[in-house]
Amino acid sequence: MIVCFPKRATRVLTVLTAACFLFCAGEAAGQEAFPQSSRPASLADVLEDITPAVVNIAVTSRAPAETNPLLNDPYFRRFFDLPQTPQQRPRMSAGSGVIVDAARGYILTNHHVVDGASEIAVTLKDRRRFTAELVGSDKATDIALLRIDAANLTALELGDPGALRVGDSVVAIGNPFGLGQTVTSGIVSALGRSGLNVEGYEDFIQTDASINPGNSGGALATADGRLVGINTAIIAPAGGNVGIGFAVPIDMASAVMKQLIEHGEVRRGRIGVAIQDLTPDLAEALGVTETHGAVVAGVEEDSSAAKAGLQAGDIIVSVDGRPISGSADLRNRIGLSPAGAEVEVAYLRDGRRQTAAMRVEAESARQRDAAAAVPDRLAGASFEAGSGNVLVSNVAPDSPAAQAGLRPGDVILAVNRQRVASVADLTRALRAARGTVALDLSRGGMRFLLVLR
Repeated sequence: MIVCFPKRATRVLTVLTAACFLFCAGEAAGQEAFPQSSRPASLADVLEDITPAVVNIAVTSRAPAETNPLLNDPYFRRFFDLPQTPQQRPRMSAGSGVIVDAARGYILTNHHVVDGASEIAVTLKDRRRFTAELVGSDKATDIALLRIDAANLTALELGDPGALRVGDSVVAIGNPFGLGQTVTSGIVSALGRSGLNVEGYEDFIQTDASINPGNSGGALATADGRLVGINTAIIAPAGGNVGIGFAVPIDMASAVMKQLIEHGEVRRGRIGVAIQDLTPDLAEALGVTETHGAVVAGVEEDSSAAKAGLQAGDIIVSVDGRPISGSADLRNRIGLSPAGAEVEVAYLRDGRRQTAAMRVEAESARQRDAAAAVPDRLAGASFEAGSGNVLVSNVAPDSPAAQAGLRPGDVILAVNRQRVASVADLTRALRAARGTVALDLSRGGMRFLLVLR
């Protein structure tokens, strides 16, 4: 009898026959038909080398004791012979840190981990415990530097965040919820994120590697074991990890560390320009084809930028040969440069590329204090003194200032018809104002009133 198979069945039979032949041939040769690797792919070997560099941090701070409202009554306190000053109770919190210099015992962590600490204890992976010295801390970048006196430390080798690409594999190492050292893995989800801290210097690496409370200050490392970031924040609408975490790039953290070692604080740099992002509409209006850069909205008199010849309308495209993506990028680069350093700025004017060398100036204490004193209704905006007016140098996305309608590059001329010539004038006028406030602004050559309620 002859049995006929349809063409499709014939193909299936042929494949099965070939598979059977290969299997039988393998068996005949005394080998597996589908050999398996002796060990599955793993990060274990890399982690064995780098996890000793990640430490647990226990912080003791003081918090006012919760009291019954009756205890606020001085007669009640006197009657029961209670102390006039409410007693404070110790408060414990936990975080993480990364050893970056084994010889000197330097450990990077977050500012918010050690803020207000009365005692900082560091526990190594080998369970040795040390009391740490706070070398310095910087709120704007959320970076702090600790030092311990210990031998036989392991430091994590620094990587290059600039070489990261979206999709690169990374691991997060830290101390979530005080459980002890924990490793999670994921990828780089995005680069150059900002807008989390309305007053901060930001250029975050975003990752989906799980970062939870207690991971703050821990390491974000590449698959080959190089430190590329200090884990600092998560977006957690429900209070837990949802796969959106952020790390401060290690090059930014290293720049902060260098200043903390040298000065005990970060001394911000400035060149005296008010800037805004180069948007497609603005690029079209200025007649340029560039898609990235920072537009100079104003130049402060006698500043480094003015002496170098920069003018309003120039587009800064690079600093020291490295491209500038926008106003926040330029602010980070200049703000974290040490005072006295010389930078080469490349800019476009009338479509032609030009360069200028200028010296980074130190931001004075008066300028810092005046900027910090601006009332809450304009929180998130940075200001600089202009030529008899106030320049808006930066506005953080979603901040009160942005929601009020303020934009980088705006020039504030007056508050409720009272002329302002400095940031201090602006602060005084805003604090003295009651109810609705009208800002007299100049934007893009047009003058108008911006009403704050």
